[in-house]
Amino acid sequence: MTKRIIAIAFIFICASVAWAILGGTIFARTYDSAATSSGRVASTWGAPQNQVLPNASYTELVAKNEETTENGKKIIKTTQEEVTTDLPLESSVIDVVIDLEHRQKGLLWYSTYKVAFTGDYEFRNTSDKERLVDFELPFPTSQAIYDDLTFLVDGVSVPIVNETNTAKGSVKIPPGKTAKLTTGYRSQGLNEWRYSFGSENVTQVRDFKLNMKTNFKDIDFPENTLSPSEKHESGSGWDLTWSYKNLLSGYQIAMVMPEKLQPGPLAGRISFFAPVSLFFFFFLMLIITTLRGIDLHPMNYFFLAAAFFSFHLLLAYLVDHVSIHVAFGISAVVSVFLVVSYLRLVVGIHFASREAALAQLVYLVMFSYAFFLKGFTGLAITIGSVVTLFVAMQVTGRIRWTDKFSLKPAEQPAGELV
Repeated sequence: MTKRIIAIAFIFICASVAWAILGGTIFARTYDSAATSSGRVASTWGAPQNQVLPNASYTELVAKNEETTENGKKIIKTTQEEVTTDLPLESSVIDVVIDLEHRQKGLLWYSTYKVAFTGDYEFRNTSDKERLVDFELPFPTSQAIYDDLTFLVDGVSVPIVNETNTAKGSVKIPPGKTAKLTTGYRSQGLNEWRYSFGSENVTQVRDFKLNMKTNFKDIDFPENTLSPSEKHESGSGWDLTWSYKNLLSGYQIAMVMPEKLQPGPLAGRISFFAPVSLFFFFFLMLIITTLRGIDLHPMNYFFLAAAFFSFHLLLAYLVDHVSIHVAFGISAVVSVFLVVSYLRLVVGIHFASREAALAQLVYLVMFSYAFFLKGFTGLAITIGSVVTLFVAMQVTGRIRWTDKFSLKPAEQPAGELV
């Protein structure tokens, strides 16, 4: 018996090494491809977006006196200097619609989205003269496309030019009058969408309102950003509102797109955990066969370990072709079939289809599926381990292990026949 346990332990160690290699290979495939695929996704779909509020300003020539000394005499020269003055932003009403559309590249899912942006901004010409005001709308990123671009001042379309990733148009504004800039576009982005007030320092914003509509429930706001003033569930997503009368803040408004279950990292974690599943399965098989006098040779344990390994091997190379759930189901069915069909020949159909199949479903399939339960993986596995320990202790509490380990092979009862 001692030699048999040593042989089984050796098989277990070899299988654990194989799983470690497989897990490392999965993570290498995942993150080696991620280094290139993330850039490709950004170049074809769009980068993370950070929309900055627009600006309105006018430039005028201002006389400037400069005192110089020539030949010991003081001379005052008058020069013209260009001075740019920003118009105060009186109010902002913004509507943002974000539609999340995940895309898969290799073993990773990327949180890509479509965004429809519209904004109404009111600027006041506080000077006593008519000014040629330059209205500027910075685009959130240079790695994106902007379709259906709208640029209106007081409802009139303004010819625009693109200067350093900024749409710019000029309109004459009478003194003391308010001009309404209406902007909008449709675009695409990646991972997160932000709205900033133009400065990392504390900024004052008056009469501000931003309405955001999402098509997803799992909303998340990054650290150091503003939480919405109101939020209401709407269909498959949320209606969110940020509303402020007179805001002083250095924070931004931001939305992080929810991530989909990542097949590569998940398959890697399941592979690294596989030795725990095999340990419980071997432990239970050893207990049951010892109690019933069933003769399982270490070579039989080797093939059982290989059947377990087939689950993770199949999963590793199916996840980049089909969904993670389908890959998991196919791998589980194949592995269970291998174990049951093999033990049917070695021991018998009853033991193979009941005890062995149930143990594999619990310790391989259910333990592995616990990794789908985000935040509850450790708890689920711990509960299963404690229950297993309790059952094993209750079943074997009256066994005289000295007698069991001293039995000679010839004295062991024959196992179940096919």
